[in-house]
Amino acid sequence: MKKLFVLILVSLIMISCSPERKTEISHFDTGISINEWARIPAGEFFKGPHCHETMIDYDYEIMKTDVVNSQYVDFLNSALAENKIKIIDDRILAYYPGEDFDNYDHEVEITEGDVLLMPLNKNGQRINYNNGKFTVIKNYENHPVVMVTWFGSKAYADYYNYRLPSELEWEKAARGTDKRPFPTGNEISKYQANFHNSHKLLSKLFNTDIITTPVGFFNGTAYEDFQTENSISPFGLYDMAGNVWQWTGDNYHDTHLRYMRGGSQANYDYNLRVWARNNGYPDYYAINLGFRCIRDVN
Repeated sequence: MKKLFVLILVSLIMISCSPERKTEISHFDTGISINEWARIPAGEFFKGPHCHETMIDYDYEIMKTDVVNSQYVDFLNSALAENKIKIIDDRILAYYPGEDFDNYDHEVEITEGDVLLMPLNKNGQRINYNNGKFTVIKNYENHPVVMVTWFGSKAYADYYNYRLPSELEWEKAARGTDKRPFPTGNEISKYQANFHNSHKLLSKLFNTDIITTPVGFFNGTAYEDFQTENSISPFGLYDMAGNVWQWTGDNYHDTHLRYMRGGSQANYDYNLRVWARNNGYPDYYAINLGFRCIRDVN
């Protein structure tokens, strides 16, 4: 009986001294500011898998992190107060002037009128609307906003006099001026990005199936026994590979499709290469699709 008592006592001590298991990824504070911009200087860079020399002859600035839920909620509340958005049938809508284009692929015209910025009350949505106010689900404030359409991304950018990056601007910001295939260098590991290869480790760490990680999560910090690597791009950007796809701003004349860059938590490493693309119509949304903005420099 005495031995049994000792074993129980030791077990209780071990439990009390073990690190608390966090059940939500959002409990981890990355310490990364969501309000910083990186300056991308004018000059040549290598574009695409074959490294074609390409020129961008102007400086610009790009957000170091994706737009997060708290930032998008601030926009929604301000835009709602100014009657720039409306809510109908669990959909956030706003006016769009329509588009003219060469209808080579027989797509449906995008005409003047209200367009979808974001749905409400959908699985994976981290933003709520109650009693006339938008809020973020607790602890998801610093996660990238998702379930946002291209229209919704552009509306945010326009509201603050920013814009969505072109594909070329995005690729230069991700790659820098050398020939690396990933923002992190010649390879990318499960300790450098939230993508398919890191799922088991992240699920074990958080004891839950994760979708997004907080922006800047892979910054060289050790979270319990998970040691991340500092995974910034050459210009100091976080999450340019994995976590969420990012809308770009190009509006091509022969199609209504809009393009995304960066890959997401659902993808393998080949989708995280700096030249990899995905696409969707401007009213498309998903649980692993967000955006970041750029601004012009005088």
